Order: sequence, then C-alpha cells, then structure tokens
Amino acid sequence: MNLQKVMSFVRRAIDDYNMIEDGDKIAVGISGGKDSLVMLYALNGLKRFYPKKFEIHAVTVDLGFDNLNLDKIKQLCEELNVEYTIVKTDIAKIIFEDRKESNPCSLCAKMRKGALNDAIKSCGCNKVAYAHHKDDVVETMLMSLIFEGRFHTFSPITYLDRMDIHVIRPLIYMNEADVIGFVNKYDVPVVKSPCPADGNTKREYIKQLLRKLNQENPGVKERMFTAIQNGNLQGWRDYFGNK
Repeated sequence: MNLQKVMSFVRRAIDDYNMIEDGDKIAVGISGGKDSLVMLYALNGLKRFYPKKFEIHAVTVDLGFDNLNLDKIKQLCEELNVEYTIVKTDIAKIIFEDRKESNPCSLCAKMRKGALNDAIKSCGCNKVAYAHHKDDVVETMLMSLIFEGRFHTFSPITYLDRMDIHVIRPLIYMNEADVIGFVNKYDVPVVKSPCPADGNTKREYIKQLLRKLNQENPGVKERMFTAIQNGNLQGWRDYFGNK
C-alpha cells in the first residue's frame, strides 16, 4: 500500500461526505498508533493538491503514563512540516490510581476527547480528524448490535454543537490491513500504547469475532459496510445518498 493509494481512499471519503471546505484548519488527533499516523501522512500529502485549501495541526493528548515517548512523533511532524501540540494531562493517574476504574476505557475516552477539544479550539481549528478506518466502522456496529441491541455506528462527520467543532473520519474506506501495509512499507514510527487496558477490551473481542466471520464468510465485512452505507443511519445516507 503506497501513499498515492492511501490518498486516493482518503480523497474519495472526503469527497463523498463533503468533509473539507476551503479555509478549514483541521486538528489531526495523533495517538501515536498506526491509524492516526497514516492519516497524518495522507492529509499532509493531500493538502498539497486538493482543490479546497486547508491546513492541518497535529495534536496528541498525553494521558500521563511515564513510559510514553513521543520524540519520534515530534521528529516526524518536523520532517512533514506540520505543527504539533502535546497536551499534558493526569488522566492515567485519575483513572488507574485515584478512581481505580474496573472499566476504564469509557471514562478515559470522554476525558481524552474533552482535553483534545479544548486544545483544538486553542489552536484555532474548526475541525478534528479521527483515524477510524473501515474495520472500526463495522466493529462499532457489531458492538452496538451485540451489546446494546441496536443497529448503530459513528458517522463520517459528527458536529459537536457545544464546542462548534466538526469531527471528520477520512479513513473510513481503508481496511486495517491496508493501514498495516502502509506502516510496514514506509517504516512509520508507531508508538505502542502504554495503557494497561490496551488489547483487553470488548472491542478487541469484537475485532477477533469479525476476523473469524470474514475468514469463514469471505467478503462479509464489505457487505456489512455496504449495509451501513445503505441503511438509514444518521450521517451516512445524509451525504452518501446525495452523491
């Protein structure tokens, strides 16, 4: 998977769902993981020739783990000539030491997004890009179906009215395997998550379930994604159906 192919996936998603307008300043949420770094490469490459002019600003919320080293991310942003902001927080201490949460992921996500949104506004950005790929879209739908009894997943664009920020998800047409292929080809400096809950979540269970389903029924993930696009889920038909 080369950069040109990645940018073609990203551009198609941006065009199909009108994710970017002239003059946008987009915060790129960087966790240090493979998905967010691939998105950074893609958006940085795309902005050079995309007909609608936009800027990007990379932002990482540092949860406060002692063993998190972001030096390689800083170096990458310098090489790409992308502004980079690190937001220092005590989220890890609050969750794992003060509150000793048995199910930490939900609270962590809320606190992390709150810190990220504050940083986005401080940087003068009007949009933030999340690195959810096609597998994430389908996994979220399965989680909702199995654990909540409803057909739901996040949409390509979400408007946060309290913050006056649009969330965009430019990787929704990319498979996780394509992301991994790009990371391996370009030796992307991925920073492993130091979170003790990483890999021990309901999402990891669903990820393995989807992998098994797709092995036993080739193409089932693509069919599930098509069902999401063609269903009546808010934010999907609103854009896709009008193309």
